[in-house]
Amino acid sequence: MGNRGMEDLIPLVNRLQHALGSAGQSCSLHLPQIAVVGGQSAGKSSVLENFVGRDFLPRGSGMVTRRPLILQLLTADTEHGEFLHCKGKKFTDFDEICREIEAETQRITGSNKGISPIPINLRIYSPNVLNLTLVDLPGITKVPVGDQPADIEYQIRDMIMQYICKDNCLILAVTPANTDLANSDALKLAKDVDPQGQRTIGVITKLDLMDKGTDARNILENRLLPLRRGYIGVVNRSQKDVVGKKDIKAALLAEKNFFLSHPSYKHMAESMGTPYLQKTLNQQLTNHIRESLPAFRSHLQSQLLSLNKKAEEFKQFSPDDPARRTKTMLQLAQRLAVDFEKLIEGSGDTVDTVNLSGGAKINRIFHERFPYELVQIESDEKKLRQEINYAIRNIHGVRTGLFTPDMAFEAIVKKQLLCLKGPCIKFVDMVSQELITTLYQCINKLSSFPKLQEETERLVTTEIQEQESKCKEQVLMLIEIQLAYINTKHEDFIGFTIAQQTNNQANKKTNAGMAANHGVAAPSRLIVIRKGWLTISNLGIMKGGAKEYWFILSAESLSWFKDDEEKEKKYMLHLDNLRFRDVEKTFMSSKCVFALFNTELRNVYKDYKSLELTCGSQEQLDSWKASLLQAGVYPEKVAVDEQGNGAPEKFTDPQLERQVETIRNLVESYMSIIYKTIKDLMPKTIMHLMINSVKEFISSELLAQLYALGECSALMDESTEQQKHREEVLCKHAALKEALAVIGKFSTSTCTTPLPPPVDSSWIRPSSPTLPKKTSGSVRGHAPSVPRVPSNASSKSTDSLQQIARQHHRAPPSVPRRHPPAIPNVK
Repeated sequence: MGNRGMEDLIPLVNRLQHALGSAGQSCSLHLPQIAVVGGQSAGKSSVLENFVGRDFLPRGSGMVTRRPLILQLLTADTEHGEFLHCKGKKFTDFDEICREIEAETQRITGSNKGISPIPINLRIYSPNVLNLTLVDLPGITKVPVGDQPADIEYQIRDMIMQYICKDNCLILAVTPANTDLANSDALKLAKDVDPQGQRTIGVITKLDLMDKGTDARNILENRLLPLRRGYIGVVNRSQKDVVGKKDIKAALLAEKNFFLSHPSYKHMAESMGTPYLQKTLNQQLTNHIRESLPAFRSHLQSQLLSLNKKAEEFKQFSPDDPARRTKTMLQLAQRLAVDFEKLIEGSGDTVDTVNLSGGAKINRIFHERFPYELVQIESDEKKLRQEINYAIRNIHGVRTGLFTPDMAFEAIVKKQLLCLKGPCIKFVDMVSQELITTLYQCINKLSSFPKLQEETERLVTTEIQEQESKCKEQVLMLIEIQLAYINTKHEDFIGFTIAQQTNNQANKKTNAGMAANHGVAAPSRLIVIRKGWLTISNLGIMKGGAKEYWFILSAESLSWFKDDEEKEKKYMLHLDNLRFRDVEKTFMSSKCVFALFNTELRNVYKDYKSLELTCGSQEQLDSWKASLLQAGVYPEKVAVDEQGNGAPEKFTDPQLERQVETIRNLVESYMSIIYKTIKDLMPKTIMHLMINSVKEFISSELLAQLYALGECSALMDESTEQQKHREEVLCKHAALKEALAVIGKFSTSTCTTPLPPPVDSSWIRPSSPTLPKKTSGSVRGHAPSVPRVPSNASSKSTDSLQQIARQHHRAPPSVPRRHPPAIPNVK
């Protein structure tokens, strides 16, 4: 490549990037993007080629650049080019790169001067460049030709704005010397996005084509139409030189001779030409890097500080040292015990705010899932009364009984007790599964030692399964104990006398009494049991359709509000005589639905017999069901249709009916005692036999059993990933130290050039006939449409624009732009 102005910067920055790249780190010194902006055939592509030092851009008359070309220069050992749309293909011939640019342009825009904002991405790898991004943009034109749209000027302006509005973009405003500089479209656009002129450099081309007797001396000396960074004159190769394959080095020599021999420019020949432009851009890069160094150095130092301790440990690390292996295994076993206990007891270092886990999930099983499972097993009313009826009649046999037989009571109670086995065993299984899940969460920290992780998982899982078996045996024994003796002298048992009185007052029984009979303590009416969002899904479209509300469940009512601020109450539903049932999911919905209905077949809400409520997940549904149980609302037991099917059996013998009702009350009273006992003993049994035993095993027995395997050395073999991680840490640590040394050298071997003082640039008129409206913040809107200015308002508009343009201290205006379009897929 021909750009020699980068020689001082290339070694330093490349060393920095190489040092960080060897450790897998990226250099965050984001070098500026350089955009070349100008009118059609102003010589933009030639300026860009001279900067790169290679012929690779299409040339010709008229509009040649019809799509933005984003050129990324990347430092590499070899020189070649790659296109984003030709992945995997390397171009070593720069003439072939030029042909590919032309072909890709025509593929999107056609061959009849059409344009497109979709960029062409080209990467050029070379050992003689810095990592820079150069952008070649279409030339500004005002008259559409060929397939170009009527608003071609505004489309191109919008396209240019997408690039030059970025703060790290240097703008090369290219203007031919044989045109009126005061009307330069490039300078007008640059003024819009860079009103202070801090990143705009004027480039004057075609100085050799000016009419005889005229020159651009006053402009290049920055006396006429001044810019803050001034102007740099260049002489590019002509179309004849390009066609004749004139070498860039020869062209640079001819440019130098032109400035040295021209009477108007020879006194400033040293500050003119492509080499000086390269030197100016090189200094701007140096300034940018030096400004970025303090923050970048602090970032590297903080990374180095965080790695010092670990790197020091890894340097002294000896993988084959038996003492080190034993110590590490001891530390890991102790850490596993601490982590497991923290997850169970709820005192973990990190708190999960998304999902329940560990002890919290076990607590939910204790107090929500298990009570719900107990309610699910209760026999429905019809079946229970029928069983009592058959038991009484079978006990009496051929005789007619005068008294209520207690054997019928015992038979029904024992049958009810046997039904408890299923939910209790399921309860143990759920807790066991949660313990295993908690173990997996903790044991992942042993992944650096695969064999140790595997053996630890096997030992602890085996212990959980053994304790699960013991716990199930104990649970079944508890049920057998209850079956062994029916204690009718229990202080909470109502007895035959009270049962008969209850039978006479059955119609006066309240919902709170039913809750007490099921062993659920009636909560205070003032206590809020649950709050949350639910959707009422069975409302018709005429009444608003399905809608989400904020629900509050208390001991006596279910209320819903417009939102969770609880200011606008929509309705309050009393819980008397309410039951709930599941609603099957529809084909198109995955939501979980349950319905509330009245046992007396009354309307629940307005003219609706039931209220269907939708939850977001099965877990939410189960939680709401458990809360309803706590409030005394129970699942549907008997489905009674309009013909009375499913209703309790009506007995023809009044005495038998009284006996059945008495036994039913006795069974209900005794089973409520059993439910209270089971709900109290089951969590205690599981906590003692399973959870505490597993915690004790991990903290006390696990390490001994690992040693007993006799393969301590083999257990502590590192995984390949851990070995690679150790090497990466050491490599990164060394790279950071080297990078900090390079930064120190960069700071001492480079200097900063101060920004020139501001100049009066009010001569540059706004780029658009209409000013964009000021928007909040830095958000940029869409490109303005083609303005339609009334003829009688044109003079006023021009005067006002000139007045605004003279305000140098104004803030940068909001630049209208479109979002870049997506790049189409290329097959």
